[in-house]
Amino acid sequence: MADQEQKGKELIAEAEKKVKSSQTFFGGLFGGSTSKLEEASETYQRAANSFKMAKAWSAAGNAFYESAKIHLRLQNKHDAASACVDAGTCFKKTDGDEAVRCLQQAIEIFTDMGRFAIAAKHLISVAEIYEGNSIDLEKAIEYYERAADYYKGEDSTSSANKCLLKVAQYSAQLENYGKAVDIYNEVAEVSLNTPLLKYSAKDYFFKAALCNMCIDTLNAKHAVQKYEEMFPAFADSREYKLLNKLLAALEEEDVDGYTDAVKEYDSISRLDQWLTTILLRIKKSIGGMDLT
Repeated sequence: MADQEQKGKELIAEAEKKVKSSQTFFGGLFGGSTSKLEEASETYQRAANSFKMAKAWSAAGNAFYESAKIHLRLQNKHDAASACVDAGTCFKKTDGDEAVRCLQQAIEIFTDMGRFAIAAKHLISVAEIYEGNSIDLEKAIEYYERAADYYKGEDSTSSANKCLLKVAQYSAQLENYGKAVDIYNEVAEVSLNTPLLKYSAKDYFFKAALCNMCIDTLNAKHAVQKYEEMFPAFADSREYKLLNKLLAALEEEDVDGYTDAVKEYDSISRLDQWLTTILLRIKKSIGGMDLT
C-alpha cells in the first residue's frame, strides 16, 4: 500500500508538470496545450486510482477533482462531472463536506446538460451523507425533495416516490406532521392507481394516520374513515385495527389500553424505530411515558 501511495505522489508530480508545460508558449502551438492537458487529466486519474489502492481517500479525492477541473477547462462536461462524482465517492470516507462540494458540482453540470435523472441520483447521494455521517435531517429533506422533483420531471414516478417517502419519514421525525401526512397521502393515492403497488397503500395510510394522531385525534379519526373509503381492503388489515384501538384509547385517555394495543401489534409485526418513536409521542399526549 505504501508503494501505491508513493506511486500516486509521483503521478501527481508528473501531472503538475504536464499542466505547467501546457501553459508555455511552445506548449500552446499546434494544439499542444490541449493534448498536454488531456494527458495531465489522465495522469491525475491514474494517481487517484493508486491512492485508492492505498486507501489514501483524501489524496484520491483531490486527484480526481484536479482531473475534473481540467475536463471543465477543456469543456468535457460529462467527463468533468464523472470525475467530480469519483472525487465525492472518495471524500465520503473521510470528509463529508468535501464530498458534498464535489457531488454538488457534478449535479450542477449534469443539470446544465439536461441529465436530470443522473443528477437526481447524485442528489440522493448528498442526502445520504446528511442522513448518515452529518446527521442533518433538514438538509437530507432538502436534497431528497430536489431529487423527487427531478424524477417527476422525467416521469420516474417510482423513484420520485422513494425520495418523497424519505421526506415524509424525516419530516415526521422533525415534528412537521402536516407535511408528512400530505406526502403519505400523495404516495398512497399513486399506489392505489398502480396494480402492482396497490397493497402498499395500507402502509402509507397507516403512517399518515399516526402522523394525524400527533396533530389531532379528531382529524385522525376522519382520516382513517377516508382511507377505508378509498381502499376498502384497508379495513381488513392489522394496521387499521390497531389505529381504531389507539383512537379509542386516546378518546378514553386509557394509557393501559393504548399500551396493550401496541404490544399486541408488536408481538406479530415488529415495530421499527420510526414507528416506535411516533407511537411514543402519541402515548405521551395521554400521559404515558414508554411502550413497555
